[in-house]
Amino acid sequence: MKRWAHLHHYRALLRRLSIAIFLGISAALAVWLFHRSMLGLELLLLGHDSGSLVAAAAALPTWRRALTPALGGLAAGLLLWIFQRYRHQPSAAPTDYMEAIETGDGRLDVSASLIKSLASLLVVSSGSAIGREGAMILLATLVGSVFAQRFTHAREWKLWMACAAAAGMASAYHAPLAGSLFIAEILFGTLMLASLGPVVIAAVSALLMTNLLNGGQAPLYLVVPLLPPSPVQYLLMALLGVLAGVSGPLFLWAMAASGRAFRSLNLIPPFQLALGGLIVGLLSLLFPEVWGNGYSVVQSLLNAPPGLLLLAAILICKLLAVLASSGSGAPGGVFTPTLFVGAALGSLLGQLCAFWPELGSAVPILMALTGMATLLAATTHAPIMAALMVFEMTGEYTLLPGMLLACVIATTIARGLRPRSVYHNA
Repeated sequence: MKRWAHLHHYRALLRRLSIAIFLGISAALAVWLFHRSMLGLELLLLGHDSGSLVAAAAALPTWRRALTPALGGLAAGLLLWIFQRYRHQPSAAPTDYMEAIETGDGRLDVSASLIKSLASLLVVSSGSAIGREGAMILLATLVGSVFAQRFTHAREWKLWMACAAAAGMASAYHAPLAGSLFIAEILFGTLMLASLGPVVIAAVSALLMTNLLNGGQAPLYLVVPLLPPSPVQYLLMALLGVLAGVSGPLFLWAMAASGRAFRSLNLIPPFQLALGGLIVGLLSLLFPEVWGNGYSVVQSLLNAPPGLLLLAAILICKLLAVLASSGSGAPGGVFTPTLFVGAALGSLLGQLCAFWPELGSAVPILMALTGMATLLAATTHAPIMAALMVFEMTGEYTLLPGMLLACVIATTIARGLRPRSVYHNA
């Protein structure tokens, strides 16, 4: 009897392992297909195939630079509006994977999720200052949801959705550990700790598949290796944690206020998204860096940051563009834009401190990396995930202790000022 029980347990483990690997590979393929579609659409719309929306914006005539995000928002808004208007009946399933995992039954609305992803593809490819990763993770989670409903029992649906979401995050950000921990933090109290195993396996499988599709392994952001922080630099990282702890709630408040302002105009979705895109386009006349999710600008901050005043001006314009895009309802995520804002804040502080020679010439880069982690922690209320994500995206292991300290400080202050995170923003 014990032998049969042991065999049954072994087969159950093998089944979970196989499903987790399959979902990880499938999620990586979904993310890769979205990315390739985005590059193809950028080539079609902008005549640029470098993958950098900032470079594409800089190469466009001024009138096209101003109008392209507005036209992309108009097209996406029309798509969403027509779908909602002519849909026969509302669905009980959500299109938000966070909602489906936390409070739902593990199902996503397939058609609405696909339309939302397509609308996100339109806005991110046309320059709106919104993250592409949100749609990538949604598509990956949709794969997990459809698979779970067809081939598994209802009690496992949330687990496989969690695996697919973690895999999507691992593939989009090259951060399997942070992706797994992020999902585990969301599901705390919903899934037992033993269920973390399949989530990690799916995330690692997704990263391996992503590396295979991309032709090699590389961190998301390339950074010159930094020395371990000195005691004074640890103090600076903690100080930046305090600044991020205050800035995070302000950022969330500004996003909520922007959303209320757009809704008060009582525009139909096509015009509302077009207005948000037009604001981004007009801001890009000053700085083309406001286009896109901010990835290429963050990379430049980590290599050769601009001067103090220029960086401050870019930050202000980019922040306004993010608020316009998110407030107008442009479908997409704010993860990467948050990383940009944090990196810019940290780089500003680092350049101010660079006048103190004892801190070293690399302090702006150190502060930029810390700013990415601390503002992410302050908005998500997930300090360990935020620190691990920046470490995995850059490979800067020596900074992890200081980042953990700064992220805990940022989260503690942010929770005190605003108990609700970006995922429960109102």
